[in-house]
Amino acid sequence: MNNKQLDNDSDNKKKNKKDKVKITPDTNTINDDNEISEPVPIKEKKKNKKIVITNDEISEPSPIKEKKKTKKVVITNDEISEPVPIKENKTVVITNDKISEPSSIKDEKKFILLNNDCLIELEKLEDNSIDCVITDPPYFIDKLDNNWSSKDINENVKNSHIKHLPKGMKFDKTQIKNLYDFYLKVSKILLNKMKPGGYFLSFSSPRLYHAISMACDIAGFEIRDMINWVYTQTMPKGMSVDHIIEKINLSDDEKIKLKKEYSNFKTPMIKSCFEPICVAMKPINTTFIINELSFKTGLIDFSHKVGKDLDRVPANIMTTEEFNEIYDKNFLVSKPTKEEKGTFNTHITVKPINLIEQLIKIFSKENSLIVDPFMGSGTTGVCCKNLNRKFIGIELNKEYYDISKKRIFD
Repeated sequence: MNNKQLDNDSDNKKKNKKDKVKITPDTNTINDDNEISEPVPIKEKKKNKKIVITNDEISEPSPIKEKKKTKKVVITNDEISEPVPIKENKTVVITNDKISEPSSIKDEKKFILLNNDCLIELEKLEDNSIDCVITDPPYFIDKLDNNWSSKDINENVKNSHIKHLPKGMKFDKTQIKNLYDFYLKVSKILLNKMKPGGYFLSFSSPRLYHAISMACDIAGFEIRDMINWVYTQTMPKGMSVDHIIEKINLSDDEKIKLKKEYSNFKTPMIKSCFEPICVAMKPINTTFIINELSFKTGLIDFSHKVGKDLDRVPANIMTTEEFNEIYDKNFLVSKPTKEEKGTFNTHITVKPINLIEQLIKIFSKENSLIVDPFMGSGTTGVCCKNLNRKFIGIELNKEYYDISKKRIFD
């Protein structure tokens, strides 16, 4: 190799070396192999961010997303923060132009009496808040509708040609339809307000029971049973036909003969010796024991014995008077006292306290909420007070509402 070739080689090497050398943004040093070293990342002390410098450009990583924190709504006088709806379990009942305690009774007030229409007041209660309903509704038979009062009944003598015709004797099929329509409305409201497994007990009469039970059934309740309250101290309501015979265009002798022939015949109303109680239950969505643990409803208490010796389990027959050895031994609930009704009580269908107490003990527990939409003279409220239950009573009739207040609070 001559000197000229050596000079050319030297020049080529220098040229190649010059081409390889590039000044990087992060370093100007060259390693032992005459190559540029890899860029050294520059760390910043900023939190949650790292800047990397490459040969060509400075890039930034995507920002790190932080988890959003849940904010509570706070409304001040000056500003309103982001709205997050908060639903309070509170219902206010308005009575006598005043706001009463919450109808869910979560405070010390255990008894609330309302003088108003139950269709209005029941809607104000919380959904799934009622443990049990025990009531004796208006039957819509012969003046006994949802506006009846003892004063009107006793003063009204226009019922028929008989001045003192007993209440309920006049038969009108439209009254049954009216009862069904009205009770269906009540039942639909109560289905929403009662807890799953809560019991809805309705007193009735033999010829109206189907209207009561069907209204509950169609509304969505399950008809679980019928309890018969049996008694003997009642008046037959069938009427003699003598007064009708007198109006027939017959001779006196023919009338006498006809009256004799039909002397033992009466209009078709057999002596009624029991009142049926419709036992309806709001359906549950699980097993009875799971529902019990969730709502304390659904299971019934068989520890409250009945019978003369208090050694029989509850049955679907109850009596409050002694009249038969077998019945007394198996079905007797303590007889009512003469004092329990009160001399001031003008209500004509007052139920025995011991009977209502037995129903409350079987179908509810202590501190549970009992509602009576047709409070009447307040027997259910008196029993709740005796048995440590909470009570809401609703009564449209002012006369009976005042009687209830006196019986429960005095």
